[in-house]
Amino acid sequence: MSSNTRPPRILGAIDSAASERANRHWWDDEADDYHAEHGVFIGGSTPGGEFVWGPERFREADARLLGDVAGRDVLEVGCGSAPCARWLKAQGAAVIGLDVSNGMLRHGIAAMAQDAEPVPLVQAGAEHLPFADASFDIACSSFGAVPFVSDSARVMREVHRVLRPGGRWVFATNHPMRWMFLDDPGPDGLVVQMSYFSRTPYSETDADGNVTYVEHHRTIGDRVREIVGAGLILDDIVEPEWPDDLEDEWGQWSPLRGSYFPGTAIFVCHKPAPAA
Repeated sequence: MSSNTRPPRILGAIDSAASERANRHWWDDEADDYHAEHGVFIGGSTPGGEFVWGPERFREADARLLGDVAGRDVLEVGCGSAPCARWLKAQGAAVIGLDVSNGMLRHGIAAMAQDAEPVPLVQAGAEHLPFADASFDIACSSFGAVPFVSDSARVMREVHRVLRPGGRWVFATNHPMRWMFLDDPGPDGLVVQMSYFSRTPYSETDADGNVTYVEHHRTIGDRVREIVGAGLILDDIVEPEWPDDLEDEWGQWSPLRGSYFPGTAIFVCHKPAPAA
């Protein structure tokens, strides 16, 4: 979520077009400030990028949730400024990064100036992936796209479509239980404020009432049903613990909150291969 600590303004359902429009403009406008504050953490200035799954600094280099990526065709969905895609490229993957925000992608292009090879970047929304069926061996997303789209079940179906049989899909989002709390890293962020079962989107508006930011909530059960309903197999749900030596705060995330409940849920899935 954004750093706003107010309760969300309830506007009712917000459809795919409105969600994509609002979040595209929000990330375009916030791209510079976001990288000034978080660029070092996400590896935006690191040659060859960095792949961090969440605020707990759970790195793909250690977790290996994607398996061996060398020589594999990989799609990063909601790549932002593409530090993860750049890291995958440095590991030998043939990777494409996709994001809805031109502002974020521009930061990725600038960062690639220090890399051995650039990563192709595509501006598009995650609900309509502009790729042919069975184009990729692996798809991944680290806090990108999935919580920001109205129809995340469609994202799962699209990923299933573009994956080859046996292909892997791993995505990280805010842990669903975080929905109950304000975006506050301190003690106020430990008090339940909203129902876990409310699917009304979090939204922010401008002075004219136009939606400027949207985030959609799904429970753990919702996510499992979206994955299974798309024809994918759920292999694992990883909930990284907050490291004892990590003292930094990042927006709503902090050592205090991390000591009580998870901030990140990583869903590890694959597309089944046809029976022999």
